[in-house]
Parts: sequence; C-alpha cells; structure tokens
Amino acid sequence: MSEPTLVIDDDPSFNTILVRTLERRGHPARGALDVTSALAAAHEMQASRVVLDLNLNGSSGLALIPQLLAINPDCRIVVLTGYASIATAVDAIKLGAVQYLAKPVEVDAILAAFDAVDGMDEGDVDTLVSSEPLSVDRLEWEHIQRVLREHDGNISATARALKMHRRTLQ
Repeated sequence: MSEPTLVIDDDPSFNTILVRTLERRGHPARGALDVTSALAAAHEMQASRVVLDLNLNGSSGLALIPQLLAINPDCRIVVLTGYASIATAVDAIKLGAVQYLAKPVEVDAILAAFDAVDGMDEGDVDTLVSSEPLSVDRLEWEHIQRVLREHDGNISATARALKMHRRTLQ
C-alpha cells in the first residue's frame, strides 16, 4: 500500500479531483481546504506526503511547512502554485519542501516529484539548468515577487516601493 497523501488546496474542485485521481492510482489521499482542517488532518493521518498550495485563501501556504514538519518530520512536501517565482521556490525549499511545481500540473509530475525524492541518494543531484536566459517579462515578475516578499505580502507597501499604482500591481 502506498503512503497516505494530504492535499491542501483551497480550490474545492482542484482538491477533490486531485484526491480522487491519487486514490484511483492506489495512493490513499485526503483533502483539506484551509489551514485548520489541514493541521487536523495532518495530526490524524500522519501523512508522509503533502501536496500544498502556495496561496490558501490569501495567506501563504509556506507558513504551514514548519507546522506540517513538526507534526511528521519525515513527511515530504510538494508545493504547488499558480504564481511561481524563484523567490517563493527558494523559500519553500529552505523551509523544508522537497519540490515546487507551477500550476497547471499533472498528477504524474506530482508523483514523479515524490518518487524522485524517495529514490534520491545523498549527493545524487542531476539538475538540468536551462541555457535560455529569462525573458524580460519573467525578470520583471521575479523582481516584483522579491519586493512583495520583502514587504511581507503587503500590496500597498510593495506598490510604493516599486513606484507604481496599487491597482496596476494587483
């Protein structure tokens, strides 16, 4: 039997579909739509695999990583986001996530992320680095994400720091 997986995502449709798909593939899974139910489920099921959305009803899923690891230090966390940035990817990994994937993502990619971690030996790192430089749009996005993180997610403070209108930033 596969290890239990906890899916933490505030989108009810995505959450339900991912849980069902994992179960159909032989991976017991349970969904949680918010922080409170996620922590309760983590305590109850001692999930060894967690799929965690970066944005949970406007709050950062990153804050959950240390709490989930405190409940089960051996759990492996894959962070999913529709707003991928290098800054949040680095933060997720520093906090203890094993992988960071951008939505839309297929179940195969999520399972591969867990499988890669399960099969990884110490020092076995073969990361492919793109030879293509980042586009200007991507560099702009990364800069905005870095400034947003420096201002603890405060949109107004970030807009002032970037010298732009708050609505434009949103």
